[in-house]
Amino acid sequence: MTKKLRITIAQCNLHVGDIEGNAEQVLSATIFARDEQSADLVIFPELSLSGYPPEDLVLRDGFCAAVAQSLDSLVKQIKGIKVVVGYPLLQDGLLYNAASVLADGKILCTYRKQQIPNYGVFDEKRYFTPGDETCIFSINGVSLALTICEDIWRPGPVNQAVHAGADLIININASPYHEDKQCERETVLIQRVRESGLPIVYCNLVGGQDELVFDGASMVIAADEAIHYCSPMFDSANSLVEFAKVESSGDLQPSVAQTYVLPQREQSIYQAMVLAVRDYVGKNGFLGVVMGLSGGIDSALTLAVAVDALGAENVQAVMMPYQYTSDISIEDARTEAQTLGVRYDEIAIESMFDAFVTELNKKEGLAPSDLAKQNLQARCRGVLLMAISNETGRMVLTTGNKSEMAVGYATLYGDMAGGFAPLKDVSKTMVYQLARYRNTISDVIPERVINRAPSAELAPDQKDVDSLPAYEVLDPILQAYVEEDKSVAEIIADGFSEETVRKVVGMVRRNEYKRRQAPPGVKLTARAFGRDRRYPITSSYV
Repeated sequence: MTKKLRITIAQCNLHVGDIEGNAEQVLSATIFARDEQSADLVIFPELSLSGYPPEDLVLRDGFCAAVAQSLDSLVKQIKGIKVVVGYPLLQDGLLYNAASVLADGKILCTYRKQQIPNYGVFDEKRYFTPGDETCIFSINGVSLALTICEDIWRPGPVNQAVHAGADLIININASPYHEDKQCERETVLIQRVRESGLPIVYCNLVGGQDELVFDGASMVIAADEAIHYCSPMFDSANSLVEFAKVESSGDLQPSVAQTYVLPQREQSIYQAMVLAVRDYVGKNGFLGVVMGLSGGIDSALTLAVAVDALGAENVQAVMMPYQYTSDISIEDARTEAQTLGVRYDEIAIESMFDAFVTELNKKEGLAPSDLAKQNLQARCRGVLLMAISNETGRMVLTTGNKSEMAVGYATLYGDMAGGFAPLKDVSKTMVYQLARYRNTISDVIPERVINRAPSAELAPDQKDVDSLPAYEVLDPILQAYVEEDKSVAEIIADGFSEETVRKVVGMVRRNEYKRRQAPPGVKLTARAFGRDRRYPITSSYV
């Protein structure tokens, strides 16, 4: 005799703090799983009722009570199917990252996350108390063990489930994206399967939340250690998987194996940026975005991301030329805007720049230097974009990349002024790779924009290499120092000149104050500026 178990993996895009809206999404997906997919069980991501990460919202009076009230209402509406839903549980004065199994008006059991992460972007120990008990429930003669996210990255909770007689591990997640993260997850999941001999159903969150973006890619790893199913990346999905348990052998196998291929690196990074921009703008209620379009590679890529995320009708591009702006920059900016179909405006900044200089010159000793004049150009542009934002309700997207943010090659209150920075975790080298990738979909970035030597065009015949090492040298040094935490000596030992390394590291250290005032931007690498890398502003350590 063979027993069947049908599970819907509800890979949802939830909204932090929207408790009622999240509960409605859970209920809607539950009804779909029950009525359209004939599922026995539907599982939702970690902390699905509160959204992830709720951060200090869980410390506010009434927040967890509102979650509990929403959970109680949801329980009363669940009939004919079992549901796993995550939420913050306040119990006896302690707060848990919890998940409960709901069925026919009851909470059948509750699991409290045992492994509480406190590294990288995670600081759950600030909020949650770890649990210490397994949670087993049964459907159609199959025993399922419930785990939450970090529990699967350590052997303890799964071993505990094996000893408790589990046939299958359910793991609900809010696992944020960075490049190569999916490969890391697969390696860990396969290791847990190898140790336990049990299949794992892994459900992940999808969507943007401030600096984080969640990529979904929910998976089923069978007892044979093969990936039998993977949900789409960067999109919501209700994925039905069916298991069969043969009583004679006790084996539990998914019924269908899916051909599974990871997206290419540039494709996944680009999709992450698009989703992050779409959700940051949409979930925060902005009416669209406005951005400066310089004719350079960074703004060209940012414009493409914005249009792919929001639609051309919700994007405004503004070229703000000065006497150092080349004719081809203006031509290329016009071409990009026309190709992508966005509103395009040109506002010359010469008169406002001259007005600033005139007023400064009236004060003895305040005649602006060449560097001050360069920054003043950027600040004129920032003021214009913020004024347009105020008038239109469109948020300003900044266009600076990670290489520039690292070494401070950016102007406070100028090109750094804005609400979100899509390229904040994208090196200059990767900007070029992403531009070429986007052009494989459709030609939106002119080839000469990609091929031209990069320049801020704030001074005559200016090139980035006048102030910085060439990016093919700069970016590997930054990766080693910022992302890999290598010392100066280790980077020099990798073959870079001591003078260049010390110059770059000094620039990174001195410009922490700028990064603290930069807008948030999506995390795309294993070590992004922001939640990942929290360095003091005032420090002499290199």
